[in-house]
Amino acid sequence: MNKVFAGLVFIGVPVSVAGSLLHWSSVLMFVIYCLTIISLAAFMGRATESLAVVSGPRIGGLLNATFGNAVELIISIFALKAGLIGVVLASLTGSVLGNLLLVAGLSFFIGGVKYKRQKFNVFDARHNSGLLMFAVIVAFVIPEIFSMEMNESKTMTLSIGISIILIALYLCALFFKLVTHRGVYQQNENAKAHEEEEAEWSKGKAILILLLSTVAVAYVSERLVHTFEEVGRTFGWSELFIGVIIVAIVGNAAEHASAIIMAFKNKMDVAVEIAVGSTLQVAMFVAPVLVLVSLFFQTNMPLVFTIPELVAMVSAVLVTIVISNDGETNWFEGATLLAAYVIMGIGFYLL
Repeated sequence: MNKVFAGLVFIGVPVSVAGSLLHWSSVLMFVIYCLTIISLAAFMGRATESLAVVSGPRIGGLLNATFGNAVELIISIFALKAGLIGVVLASLTGSVLGNLLLVAGLSFFIGGVKYKRQKFNVFDARHNSGLLMFAVIVAFVIPEIFSMEMNESKTMTLSIGISIILIALYLCALFFKLVTHRGVYQQNENAKAHEEEEAEWSKGKAILILLLSTVAVAYVSERLVHTFEEVGRTFGWSELFIGVIIVAIVGNAAEHASAIIMAFKNKMDVAVEIAVGSTLQVAMFVAPVLVLVSLFFQTNMPLVFTIPELVAMVSAVLVTIVISNDGETNWFEGATLLAAYVIMGIGFYLL
C-alpha cells in the first residue's frame, strides 16, 4: 500500500502542475488533485506515527494537526484576499464538524471494528472538553448574539478582542500540556507501549517529510479551490455546501488519513489528539488569526457565523464531549458521530 501511495505522489504532483498550466478539464483536475492530496496525506500519516513514537502522542498529534491546518490557513488567506468571507467562515465550520464528527467518527468506527474497546487518556479528553466548550460555545456564540445589538465597527472590535484572547489561551494550553504538566496525567500502559515501539523514520526525517508534504498539499489544494465553481455547477453543489463539506474535507485530508491510520493500529491517544487537537487549533488559533489577517485586506472578517453554522458546531461539540469524556470508545460510538455528520451534511446541502 505504501508503494501505491508513493507512486501516486510521484505521478500526481507533476500531473497536477502540468494540468494546471495546460488548463485541463476542471472536473478531471478535481479528481487528480483529490487523489494527489490523499496520497500525500498517507506520507504525513507515516511521518506522524514516527514522531508520535519518538516524541510522544501529544507532540506527534500536535505536529500533524499544525501541518494539516497550515494548508487550510493558506487556502483561507487566498479566499480572504478575494473577499470570500462567507466561504472562509463556512470552511472553518466544516473543519470543526469534519474533525469532531467525520475524523473522530471514522477513527472510532474503523478502530472499533478491529478492537472491541479502545482506550485513550481520559485526563486529556476532559481537558480538551473544557477547551472545546470555551472555544466554540463561548467564543463563537457571544459575537453572534452581541452583534445583533452592535454596528459593524463595534462587531469587528469585539471580534478582534475575542481573537486575541483565544490565541493567548491556546498558547497557554500548549504550555500547560507540553511544559508545566507534561507527563503528569500520562497513563502507565500507554507510556509502556510507547517505550517498546520503534519508529519507522528518525525525528528529523519525519519532520522533513511532513514539511515537504505540506508544501505540496498547499500547492495542490490552492489549485483545487479554482475547480470548485465548475465542479459545483456540474454536480449541483451550492457555495455553502462546498465551503462546509468539500473545502473542509480536502483541506484536512492529512489529519483524516493520519487519525484513521492511528486508530486502526490502536494508537487512540494520537488519533484523538489529531481529531480534537486539530479542532481546538482551528477554533482557537486559525480562526482568530484569519480575523486579524483580514484587517490587512479590503474586506474585514468578523468572528460571526450564521445560525445554522453555530447550531451545527455547538451540537458537534456536545455530542463529542458526551461520547469521549469516559476515555473509551467503540465502533457504535463512531457510527453515532458519523450519523450526526451525515445529517448536518444533508442540511447544508439543502440550504
